[in-house]
Amino acid sequence: MKKILVIEDNEQNLYLLKFILEKHGYEVIVAVDGQEGIEKTVSERPDLILLDIQLPVMDGHAVARQLRKNSQLDNIPIIAVTSYAMTGDREKAIESGCNGYIEKPINPDTFIQQVEHYLAFKKG
Repeated sequence: MKKILVIEDNEQNLYLLKFILEKHGYEVIVAVDGQEGIEKTVSERPDLILLDIQLPVMDGHAVARQLRKNSQLDNIPIIAVTSYAMTGDREKAIESGCNGYIEKPINPDTFIQQVEHYLAFKKG
């Protein structure tokens, strides 16, 4: 069973993501702030990270940069899941170390396809 870490502080978003992922057979690990997200990535080694950008303690860009400093975590795709949809936001997410970008509100019909697309990037 593939493990997906969801780093999200909004309860409703978290509930929706967890519901959709579990319904499709994924094990979901949850972190509600950036620091917890980093700790759980190190301890759980998920197959994919879904990372909110607006987080307490440490924003998603800082989390991605921090995770990318650890070469043992290089093979884990990080996907920004964010309501930031301004010009340059996607580029900023990619520059900070994310492998992709999914806009909120997520579309439940295409979300799993997007997740599976990014899971295919996992190396090793």
